[in-house]
Amino acid sequence: MFVDEAYINVKAGDGGNGKVAFRHEKYVPNGGPAGGDGGKGGNIIAQADPGLKTLMDLKYHRHFKAQRGNDGEIKSKYGRGGKDLILKVPLGTLIKDADSKAIIGDLTTAGQQVVVARGGAGGRGNIHFATSTHQAPEIAENGIPGEERELYLELKMIADVGLVGFPSVGKSTFLSVVTSAKPKIAAYAFTTLQPNLGVLRLRDGREIVIADLPGIIEGASAGVGLGLVFLRHIERTRMLLHLVDMDPNNGRDAFSDFETIQNELKNYGEAVAKKPLIIVATKTDLPGAAEKLNNFKEKLAAQVGPKTSIYAISNFTHEGVDLLVKAVFEKINQIPKPMISNETAKKHVDYSYQDEASIQIEKIAEHKYRVNSERVSRLLARSNLNYQDGIMRFARSLRNMGVDEALRDFGVKDGDLVMIDDFELEFKE
Repeated sequence: MFVDEAYINVKAGDGGNGKVAFRHEKYVPNGGPAGGDGGKGGNIIAQADPGLKTLMDLKYHRHFKAQRGNDGEIKSKYGRGGKDLILKVPLGTLIKDADSKAIIGDLTTAGQQVVVARGGAGGRGNIHFATSTHQAPEIAENGIPGEERELYLELKMIADVGLVGFPSVGKSTFLSVVTSAKPKIAAYAFTTLQPNLGVLRLRDGREIVIADLPGIIEGASAGVGLGLVFLRHIERTRMLLHLVDMDPNNGRDAFSDFETIQNELKNYGEAVAKKPLIIVATKTDLPGAAEKLNNFKEKLAAQVGPKTSIYAISNFTHEGVDLLVKAVFEKINQIPKPMISNETAKKHVDYSYQDEASIQIEKIAEHKYRVNSERVSRLLARSNLNYQDGIMRFARSLRNMGVDEALRDFGVKDGDLVMIDDFELEFKE
């Protein structure tokens, strides 16, 4: 099953907590603090894997969580960092933040990686808090939670040449003739329900990747049929082969079909419509095909000029295929490979002013209040309140940040309850 879109949830590893510990060794009185730092949480990293062709594995396994960092240990030992979690995705996967739509990464080369969620830093142990006046501190920090976010993954297949044209014009058959690909082929419309890739190799070692792009019909750029689903895969091709059916008995006008597909490409985007193009007339071995081809050439010459090249082929007899392949290689050598700018893969940064130091107080019940502040919430998350020294340090930090003053100004009285996130404390003057 071919899947080229997926929404996933990623949660990086939390940092490990710092340790409160003291040296207890023979002949070493008053050994001092010896609590180590917690380990860093594991990152979640997306990596391009050329062996994958679909996002199906991520479509049905949506939640990914990296390993937490270990807590600090006694004897000043640091906790082990959590292992990074590698998410393998196909080449051409564009990764965006699902909420902001900001581009996080665009993986276009084999092995390319991007960190999609960063692990939290480990908390400091009490070895960092000893001073000349406080030589045995019972103070340690908790680890910082790892990033959690919703991601949108979009696969845009990477190929040198894209095959476009109405259903049943011979795209899949042509792909099977010139490459080792084995797409499904049958004598009815919409046989192909997903893009197929094949590699065309010459004896001198040169090779190109060809993509058969199905479902493009009139109205495809507006969502009719399957075209809108697969038009995105044209964006990264270097050139297009537009196949036009010359079967005199199919009841269709070849030039009208050609114009319809070209209009759909233009409606999807000017960049797609301006891609280098080779026109290929198919099924020219059928009786009456020559007359239809001549009529097509006349109409095309009147529309775009007489110098437009048209390559006539038969997938059945292989007539004209070698000449077309030669022309494709000559043209592709003149087209530079598209460069994916690193700027598009940088994480979006919002430079609008954010007053993180602001402290908002709200009354939630009689004699009960809540403190709303990102800075205060981060302080609480980092504070280890299992020790008296940790509680005192937390209280001093609140006072220094202006929380006590903000509560008094709001009218909070001695003995009232104050909530900071899920933590409840009693206000004291």
